[in-house]
Amino acid sequence: MTQAHSPLRVLVVDDELPARRRLRELLADVGVRMPIEVVGEAANGRDALDRVTELAPDLVLLDIRMPEIDGIEVARHLQRLDKPPAIIFTTAYDAYAIKAFEVHAIDYLLKPIRASRLEDALKRMPPPVRPSDDTLRELSQDARANLCAQERGRIHLIPVADILYLKAELKYVTARTKEREFLLEESLTKLEQEFGERLVRIHRNCLVARAAIRGFVRVHDEGEGHWEVMLNGLDEKLAVSRRQQHVVREIGR
Repeated sequence: MTQAHSPLRVLVVDDELPARRRLRELLADVGVRMPIEVVGEAANGRDALDRVTELAPDLVLLDIRMPEIDGIEVARHLQRLDKPPAIIFTTAYDAYAIKAFEVHAIDYLLKPIRASRLEDALKRMPPPVRPSDDTLRELSQDARANLCAQERGRIHLIPVADILYLKAELKYVTARTKEREFLLEESLTKLEQEFGERLVRIHRNCLVARAAIRGFVRVHDEGEGHWEVMLNGLDEKLAVSRRQQHVVREIGR
């Protein structure tokens, strides 16, 4: 809350309608004792990202288990915003998973949610709980299905399956699909760690999608020459560094 009497603007995210209704009822109960405004709902991760950029809530009550894009991935994408909202996860995870949240000091509400527990969590606002991307990555069991780029104040999702290559340039990473390029504010090294099974390094500044490789070509120049990789759906060829030439042998030409 920016002012003492300003309502806490809350977005409710859950793929189950009864769960969203229950959270609204609980927030209404707590709202008798503290100013709260439910600014909207979202039934899936994609909708949640759109609603956050549209409504600019102070807080997102975010379900973890959702199809296609789970709550952890949604939270990771939200951290790319200039002013990300605070997050309180709602979950039916088992005790082992909950312990991980406690170790990382991330707030959560265990389903079925009690009004008293919700009120305690909201009273701790501020300071807002904005978990770091590294923390969220440690908590996630799977690699993200999407990367994201900020465009005109909105979050644009880029399916990892569509990415042909990732190239580090200055402080950004360029993600290339068949259609276009996107600029990411991510570390190429961390992307390699997360997507190592899908992407292979061909140069210190470039990862390519294994499934997109259609072959290698030897380019002769004044020196010893070098290899370049050809990718499906792309005319551009990418240089393979001398250190990464083993990729040519391993993947084949």
